[in-house]
Amino acid sequence: MTLSTSQLNHPEVLQEVTTVFLRYEDALMANDVDGLNAYFWASPCTTRYGIADKQVGHEALVAYRKTVSAPDYTRQLHDVRITAFGADMAVAMTEFTRSDTTLRGFQTQTWVRFSDGWKIVSAHVSMIPFSPG
Repeated sequence: MTLSTSQLNHPEVLQEVTTVFLRYEDALMANDVDGLNAYFWASPCTTRYGIADKQVGHEALVAYRKTVSAPDYTRQLHDVRITAFGADMAVAMTEFTRSDTTLRGFQTQTWVRFSDGWKIVSAHVSMIPFSPG
């Protein structure tokens, strides 16, 4: 299937993904482990690359989440960008800052709509020294 530009960024899809993206952020900051696990596709194909960690497959992600403590910092999102590719796929990107470091964070999530709702199939998080150009 070839995607046409008319299939990009339907307002309803952008709103749906923005809503689940922000709910994910709330779950992350609340360390809602069950909620966070539920946002990811329950598949061995799911991949998450973290700041100093890597999970391949939903089982690895669930095991990792059990080891993560609740954040003792605040996090602010900057320049959230969501692009919808048709009705069932979107990419969410954001920059973020945390109250415990001067590093700049970057996060990308690929979301796919399944029969049970929007799920993250791939995610990447990094933090680097950064000064806006």
